[in-house]
Amino acid sequence: VQLQASGGGSVQPGGSLTLSCAASGRTSTFSTMAWYRETPGNDRDLVAIISRGRGIKYDDSVKGRFTISIDDAKNTLYLQMNNLKPEDTAVYYCNAVQCPYDYWGHGTLVTVSS
Repeated sequence: VQLQASGGGSVQPGGSLTLSCAASGRTSTFSTMAWYRETPGNDRDLVAIISRGRGIKYDDSVKGRFTISIDDAKNTLYLQMNNLKPEDTAVYYCNAVQCPYDYWGHGTLVTVSS
């Protein structure tokens, strides 16, 4: 399985971006799909996760601003990001779990700056 993330870019504070993560496999077979983000010198942190049968969870820092979703017909994971803040600047990675395998896409850079 390969994951291809896209949609990153530069945006001003308050702006919006939508990240996409296209999977080469069927997303309906994954037990979880998620978005993580990483900044230099820091760990890769969970932003949002969809678990089959257990719903959706968000990091407190993005609740009310970000929305994670999956389109199984397109085998694509999305992250709609609204009201972006400078502290959202990071490289964003998509992740999929298909036990016992754990897949990662290449990162896509999001820069929020005025």
